[in-house]
This record gives sequence, C-alpha cells and structure tokens, in this order.
Amino acid sequence: MGPTLLIFALAAVLTGSFLAGRARAMMVSGGDSRKLHSLPAYHGWSALLAFAVPACTVWFVFFGLLPAQGLPALGFLGIVGAGAAGLFVLLITTRGDTRARNRVEALIKAALIGCSVIAIATTLGIILSLVFETNEFFRQYQWTNFFFGTVWRPDFRGNSDLGFLPLLWGTLYVSAIALAVAVPIGLFAAIYMSEYASSRLRSVAKPLIELLAGIPTIVYGLFALITVGPLLRDWIASPLGFGQSGASVMTAGLVMGVMIIPFVSSLSDDIINAVPQSLRDGSLGLGATQSETIRNVVLPAALPGIVGAILLAASRAIGETMIVVLGAGAAAKLSLNPFEAMTTMTVKIVSQLTGDTDFAAPETLVAFALGLTLFVLTLCLNIVALYIVRKYREQYE
Repeated sequence: MGPTLLIFALAAVLTGSFLAGRARAMMVSGGDSRKLHSLPAYHGWSALLAFAVPACTVWFVFFGLLPAQGLPALGFLGIVGAGAAGLFVLLITTRGDTRARNRVEALIKAALIGCSVIAIATTLGIILSLVFETNEFFRQYQWTNFFFGTVWRPDFRGNSDLGFLPLLWGTLYVSAIALAVAVPIGLFAAIYMSEYASSRLRSVAKPLIELLAGIPTIVYGLFALITVGPLLRDWIASPLGFGQSGASVMTAGLVMGVMIIPFVSSLSDDIINAVPQSLRDGSLGLGATQSETIRNVVLPAALPGIVGAILLAASRAIGETMIVVLGAGAAAKLSLNPFEAMTTMTVKIVSQLTGDTDFAAPETLVAFALGLTLFVLTLCLNIVALYIVRKYREQYE
C-alpha cells in the first residue's frame, strides 16, 4: 500500500470513528444531548482517540522498533485491527454518564506535557552533547591555553595553538557594532511608528522594515563583500590610513546591524503599542508633552519588552556566520582597528567541522568547546537582561 493511499485510508477511518462515537452517544441518550455528561462532539473525539492511540502504538512497533522487512499489508491490518479493538471497547462501554470530555482533556493535557518534555529533553541533549565533547577536548588540550591563549592556529599536526580570546574579541566586536547600528535605528523607528506616524504610513512602513528580516543572510554577505566593504575601504579606511582590506569588522558589523533592525523595531513597536492608552492620557492630562510622555511613561512601561527585543537581536548577531565570513574575513586576531579583517566563534566552529577532519583530534573537538562557550555567553546575557528588567520593573511599579 502506497503512502498516499495509506494516509487517505487512515483519515477515512478516523473520520468514521469520530462519527461512530458521536452517533453512539446520541443513541444512548435517546437523541437528547442534555442527558449526556459530555457533548456529543466530545464522545466523537473520544472515539477517534480510542482508535488512534492503539493504532499509533502498533504503527510505532511495526515501523519504529521492528526492522522493515516487507509485510506492508499485514502491518496495515495490524494497525487497523488494534484501532478497531480500541474503538469497539469504547463504543460498547459508552453510557449517558460517560465522562468523555474528561478523557479527551486528560489526553490533550498529556500531549501538551509530552511536547514540553520533548523541548526540555532536546535542550538537555544539546547541552550534554556539548559537555561530553568539550570534556574530551580538554583531556587533550590544556584549558588554560584555550581560555587565555591569544593565538589561533590549528594545523592538525599536534602542535596547534587554539587560543580562544581572538575569537571572543571578534565576536564581541562585530556584535557591538551591529547593535550600535540596530538598537538606535530600530528603537527610534518603533517610537515613530507607534506614537507619531499615521495609520496609513504605518501600514506601509512596518512591512517594508520587516522585509529586511526575510532576506537570506547570504544576500547580506554578498552585499557586504561587493558593496559595503569596497566603499568603506575606498572612502574611509584607505584615506585615513586604517588599512587596504575590504573585509573588516566594520563591514560585517554595519551589514549585520541592518539585518537585525527588524528584530528591534518590530518587537519594540508591538510592545510600545501594548502600553495602555490610559497611561498616555494621564500623562498628557497632567501637562506633559508628547515627547515627555514617551520618555517618562511609555518607554519605562515597555522597557521589559524592549530589553527582550535587544537581547534577541544580540543573540542573532552573536550567532551569525555567513555575513562574517564574507564581510569580515577569517583572520583570528586581537586588534582595535575596526577596518581590519577578523573572525568570530561561529565561523571557526563551521571551519573546524568542515571537510575531511578527524573527529577525535583536538582541532575538531575545539568546535564543541567553542559551542559550549557560546552557549554560556548567551545564557549570561539572558541572566543579566532578566536582572535588569526585574530591577527596573520594581522601580516602575
């Protein structure tokens, strides 16, 4: 049986189960749904689940635990037979006082709990995989040389220098420039659209700004490589004696800042619009101007959401790879010159895991150490932002 036919067959059987459960409930109530503990629709969903749960269990056994060695027809019959048995038991036990609603809601609650467990388990799996591989890396390479080393030079010959500081510096440098571009532009754009712009202008401007978030990062990288980098080199870096390279921290930071403007502006705009109008009216009624109301009332009330938007933009900037590869180069160095080529942790994670590499070598395992360090860095950002939001919220309240 083909996959398409199987899907249509199961959909038909599930629909029939729903109708059968609903009809059975109406039959035992004599056609008067008021005599039932639960609505007929709940009995229908209960019948559908009574068929689906055993059928899915058998499906998992056939195609998940057991090796697939033919017998598709037998497997389908087993699935339908298990579901039919569950449906039959439910139908013959259905009475007017059957708590079908409780069954359905309990199963839905279990499914929601399962989804939460999957999300938590996935996070734990990611962390544990990073921890185990990082532990293996530090068995082969001194942790002091990794965290305090200033030279990054992997060569897969046993004498690599895997200093983490140049990568950290490049990551923070590029992200700082990107946030310096995105935060003021995005925040001021959000304030204008929410407090000053007409509804007609807002309906056009906001989608255009959000369109920036839909552009692939490779396009931004090409824009940085072909347009922004040469312009900065010819107009600023070369005339002022900062360097002759089009690939630089400034190039990647400016383009990345443009890319993350929608993360700041769109979220901040929604948060500012969520501030109750009564706060604005009260401030204006007390004699404050519109700008004073925005500065002293609206922004403090929206600060938790604005901080969250900035944090999201910062995380997006820290984790960006393609723009850095094309715009900032791949040189791991410590320098204050924003017009020099540098690189970030994400770029080196990709480069160390790309190609024909030995996954037992420290030059490859260092990628997991970088990943875990990046995870801890973003976690610290979240903790600091949460602390700031809570302290300011206490002062505002």
